[in-house]
Amino acid sequence: MSNSADSSSRTAKRPPFRAVRLLTACVFALAGVLFVTSFNTARGTNLRTDDSMLRLSDLIQERSDKNAELDESTARVREEVDGLAQRDDGSTKAEDARLRALEKAAGTKKVTGSAVTVTLADAPANATALIPNVPEPQPNDLVIHQQDLQAVVNALWQGGAEGIKVMDQRLISTSAVRCVGNTLILQGRVYSPPYRITAVGDQGRLKKALEDSPEIQNYQLFVQAYGLGWKVEENGTVTLPGYSGTVDLHYAEPVE
Repeated sequence: MSNSADSSSRTAKRPPFRAVRLLTACVFALAGVLFVTSFNTARGTNLRTDDSMLRLSDLIQERSDKNAELDESTARVREEVDGLAQRDDGSTKAEDARLRALEKAAGTKKVTGSAVTVTLADAPANATALIPNVPEPQPNDLVIHQQDLQAVVNALWQGGAEGIKVMDQRLISTSAVRCVGNTLILQGRVYSPPYRITAVGDQGRLKKALEDSPEIQNYQLFVQAYGLGWKVEENGTVTLPGYSGTVDLHYAEPVE
């Protein structure tokens, strides 16, 4: 008895058939208007990839390119200043020698000599274990990390490098080698692997320092296990550029 009542109740609440058809027609008409409006607005373009909606990676690359242009401009101005500074300014030979030594230590002057170049590269995306009894790699095992780059730079300094260049930039005492994801951010510029580090100095000492570094020895285990890239080359005479960026220091200050 209750089942019959429930059934009749649902039937009573059901809208008439003609009303349902009218509602359906309105929905389709509205959808048609939306499609036509979208088509006229897009004019053959993809509305979801509007040029004004740049991805974060695009913005980072744009700023990196701008920083590269500013670095080149700064380098040209610095050369002009150095040319003017070569005029007789009344300084003694001892003072000039001290200035040249400071400029060399600061990394703002070019340095020329025999060199060693180290190249680090990610392993293939589909890499598997290359030696027995080694677990299959995780994603982090197949990419270059910040500590890997830092290990190479530190070892080259330990080996008596007179100057170091990472990619196309000269390092100075305040340079910070930082990685975000699998990209390198160095002095406002962004780079992707493979990464090349070139050091001018005694080639034997530089290579020995690389071999003796515990951090690099650990990296070599992943080279053997999963195929991470590692290449050391001896170069002939190489000239590293002087650092062309700003040398101003920025630090936090307490609020008064």
